[in-house]
Amino acid sequence: MPDSALEFTPAPLTSLSDDEVLFRDNVRQFAEEKLRPLAKDMDEKGTFESSLIEQFFQLGLMGIEVPEAYGGAGGKFFEAIIAVEELSRADASAGVIVDVQNTLVNNALTRWANAEQKKRYLPRMVSDTVGAYALSEAGSGSDAFALQTRAIKHGRDYLLNGRKLWITNGKEAGLFILFATVDPAAGYKGITAFIIEKDFPGFKVGRKEDKLGIRASSTCELILEDCRVAEQNVLGEVGKGYKIAIETLNEGRIGIGAQMLGIARGAWELASHYAQERKQFGKAIAEFQGIQFQLAEMATAIEAARLLVYNAARMKDAGVPFVKEAAMAKLFSSEVAERVASKAIEIYGGYGFTKDYPVEKYWRDSKIGKIYEGTSNMQLATIAKLILRDN
Repeated sequence: MPDSALEFTPAPLTSLSDDEVLFRDNVRQFAEEKLRPLAKDMDEKGTFESSLIEQFFQLGLMGIEVPEAYGGAGGKFFEAIIAVEELSRADASAGVIVDVQNTLVNNALTRWANAEQKKRYLPRMVSDTVGAYALSEAGSGSDAFALQTRAIKHGRDYLLNGRKLWITNGKEAGLFILFATVDPAAGYKGITAFIIEKDFPGFKVGRKEDKLGIRASSTCELILEDCRVAEQNVLGEVGKGYKIAIETLNEGRIGIGAQMLGIARGAWELASHYAQERKQFGKAIAEFQGIQFQLAEMATAIEAARLLVYNAARMKDAGVPFVKEAAMAKLFSSEVAERVASKAIEIYGGYGFTKDYPVEKYWRDSKIGKIYEGTSNMQLATIAKLILRDN
């Protein structure tokens, strides 16, 4: 593994405050000592080690932005981004578990839950409950608001029926932010967000997907058959779920950018280390200009991706519009992760194509970045709309 002298640190330390540097270093140490040794085995088994999730809670990584009044760290969005990046550098499955918890689930609860809902759920989210965000369905991916899951008012409750697909954290989650329509004829204005607990009658976690990458992260089907949800578990207002979904995913895209950044960094560090060890024609392959140029191009792309991700996160914390920057960060970082991981495999040569060496996993993990939380084409559409509107 790369030692400290070979670790790639694209941005200067002056871009982080002292507290942020300390936080980053603590997460990095945990990732190296506790997470990385288990990553290969978890990937092969397709199961995330439960003891690691317990440690995420103990370290405060599952409630970074949750106010201290509810037991959270009361931190900034930028700190959540740092955590996702550093965890993903060791294992992208860990990165997405923490990402969904913070940038989607806790974010939605903190922004839209009423006082009673916050009091009831936020302390659980920071102590022992994993969250999941259930929007996608078989017929509603990029067209998210074509969802068919119905919520019919039944006295003081709602009865929910339908199926959700591709739900990250589905196996581990105890709480779900789930979107259904109360009126299909109303289009997006019928979409409503519900807070659903795993043990609600009529709710079941279905099949876990067997995936190419981020295999340790569970991606599951959710089945709702007359799932009874009390009206006090409506998140926000009835018919305003589309607003919650759009605004939450805008922030979540920065988290995916951080995940992809971590993947790219991890792959680059391995390639750099290997290039200085592997000898051909009597010298390390890192002494050949062709390899040097590849490493330099990879490093430059990582630097650009990190600046995009960090800038978008800083803008979000500053309270200024960041939708375009978030889309750019996700789009570019996912491209960089896939390209850097692929190039790392080539630097390893034949060894890189085998599962005996870790770089192939980085490439497999990178592929999802162009797909979930908005495909690359959807990011391009968002960027194009905003730049044309503003010019």
